[in-house]
Amino acid sequence: MSMTISEKILARAAGKKEVEAGEIIMANIDMAMMHDLTGPLAVEAFKKIESEKVWDPSKVVVLFDHQVPVDSIEAAENHIIMRKFAKEQGIEDFYDVREGICHQVLPEKGHVVPGDVIVGTDSHTCTHGALGAFATGIGSTDMAMVLATGKLWFKVPETILFEIEGQPKNHVYAKDIILYIIGKMGIDGATYKACEFTGSTVKNMSISERLVLCNMAIEMGGKTGIIEADEKTIEYVKKRSKKPYNIMKTDPDAPSLEGMQVNVESIEPQIACPHNVDNVKPISEVEGTEIDQIFIGSCTNGRIEDLRDAAKILKGGEISERVRMLVIPASREVYTKALDEGLIKIFINAGAIVCNPCCGPCLGGHIGLLGPGEVSLSTSNRNFKGRQGSPESEVYLSSAAVAAASAIKGKITHPNNI
Repeated sequence: MSMTISEKILARAAGKKEVEAGEIIMANIDMAMMHDLTGPLAVEAFKKIESEKVWDPSKVVVLFDHQVPVDSIEAAENHIIMRKFAKEQGIEDFYDVREGICHQVLPEKGHVVPGDVIVGTDSHTCTHGALGAFATGIGSTDMAMVLATGKLWFKVPETILFEIEGQPKNHVYAKDIILYIIGKMGIDGATYKACEFTGSTVKNMSISERLVLCNMAIEMGGKTGIIEADEKTIEYVKKRSKKPYNIMKTDPDAPSLEGMQVNVESIEPQIACPHNVDNVKPISEVEGTEIDQIFIGSCTNGRIEDLRDAAKILKGGEISERVRMLVIPASREVYTKALDEGLIKIFINAGAIVCNPCCGPCLGGHIGLLGPGEVSLSTSNRNFKGRQGSPESEVYLSSAAVAAASAIKGKITHPNNI
């Protein structure tokens, strides 16, 4: 029977030769991740079902990234709960406040390899499909069952194959391509489907860019984003992990496979406008919109390539007096590289505030909240009403290059116009 990558991975995890879309299976989990915001709820549920030990401490990863450093007594209590749980359960892969965002740290530290089933108590766990894994976000109660049993039920998803072709224009990045696709699909256009990305454009992308595509699959309702592992994937994984892996490929005649053709050659930089991620417009339609705050970071665009793109534009320049700009590297590794390459100095000389690796204003946390009537341009993945502060504020989404150019002008600006 012909199958997609996602079906093949889930079949392996369920101990079956084959599965088909719509089938309910019980799958063995290869890696489970919790962070400081949702982890305490999972621990509470784990205790309510009277479990004493996690099924396999070596397959559980705990990270702190959402409220780092803590901004309230409640947040501090959540950190204490997770530190205590990690110690009691013998979870060695515990990353305290110093490491950064879960969806950057997991690949960096070698926890993600092709062919695995990965679950996390965060909706953007789908990011890790960029390395050829089946990765998806789950609720805290589901995580409690995973911690207790190492298993979880899934409905096998259908797959949409996004065949992306063409050479992007200057200053058009993976962020622009995925925003363009979401604008076409709508926020529910891929509900509970595996969003598989392929084509020459994807093949030419770096791992960082592929992570961007898969990260935002959830913004069109996808169950996961996934990309077939290739030589770039294997090179990346071998440098970071000793775990065994399984490379799987989609059969072109898989019965659950839909297709969408995307040619990127005519795409200009894309902007997601308030208050939905699918409210996407080309930059030419919104250029000139005044901005109060710029945020470069998050699990979508806080990687070293993003910081390099922004620094090239900001070098020797200065951000507008009417704008405050936050730059937050996605991890300690990214921060260190940015220091070594002189990028941090460029940001500070331009007038930006550089913060410790964390999620920052992406979730409306304690760094960079917006006030009533304020407008943000952010490289993160969501712009829902009230997402980054006041419900009377507005959030636009863009690439790091557009964010940097806009910081200089104080309004949404195409990098070509700097």
